[in-house]
Amino acid sequence: MSVVEELTERGIGLRVLTGQGAQIDTTTAAGRLVFGIFAALAGFERELIRERTLAGLEAARGRGRRGGRKFALTKAQVRLAQAAMKSRDTSVAHLAAELRVKPVTLYRYVGPRGELRENGKQVLGAR
Repeated sequence: MSVVEELTERGIGLRVLTGQGAQIDTTTAAGRLVFGIFAALAGFERELIRERTLAGLEAARGRGRRGGRKFALTKAQVRLAQAAMKSRDTSVAHLAAELRVKPVTLYRYVGPRGELRENGKQVLGAR
């Protein structure tokens, strides 16, 4: 149930008291019509924006562009972290500080035994 329907059931209407433009009063049939038209136009505009956004993303992918945030570590840093994490002597906090990332970020790339995680695989597989 929409908010408008719920408010109407409870006997609550919207009456615009000030401002320029159309007089809106949802307690009358004409006011509900105007309000409904505005709501339909807003929904239409939202769908147009969505379609344009999806078309733009698809066109960008076609040109070889990828969206999203840049990776925090480079290929060389992932390889270094992978080798360092295999050693039990490595302090994760010190390694993360050396790479200028937080430990949680480091763990997104390399597991505690040096195994690659999803972000690490993506960096090494990336261009």
